Amino acid sequence: MVGELEDERIPLGYLITFRSYGTWLHGDKRGSVDRFHNRFGTPRIPHNEQWKKYNREALSQPPVKLRSHQRVVIEKAIRETCKIRKWEFWVTNIRTNHVHTVVSAPCKPEKILAAFKANATRELREAGWWNSSRSPWVERGSKRYLWTEQDVINAVVYVEYDQGEPLP
Repeated sequence: MVGELEDERIPLGYLITFRSYGTWLHGDKRGSVDRFHNRFGTPRIPHNEQWKKYNREALSQPPVKLRSHQRVVIEKAIRETCKIRKWEFWVTNIRTNHVHTVVSAPCKPEKILAAFKANATRELREAGWWNSSRSPWVERGSKRYLWTEQDVINAVVYVEYDQGEPLP
């Protein structure tokens, strides 16, 4: 019974993160995660140059580096998605190789992630900034549950201030 109740609880928000295609491969010096190495507090997959080279050669398209004009369109798409779906938008930070967004919504985070990626891709295509039939995004993304007000505050601070210098 307790497990069932926990599954039905809706968190105060989510930290949704997704990467552009090909920009952080397994074997990278920064470490990486996969379905077997994706638990909070556990080590990442270590650096392995041969594995990284193998993954780079296996890419089906060149890595996607987001330029300033693309980042503007992506932010617009995320804000519009939240407005149309009546999700509470907190903050977003679009970098050259990934997107962070904090949002509150009465649904599962998988739906949010899928909507952000789909609408950002559609807007990029409509603006003429993405002409490939392939997605500019990696297949999955990170969906962190924010259960408390402090969790939301910490996520907003992380997205707003802990991503490095503002991009031009």
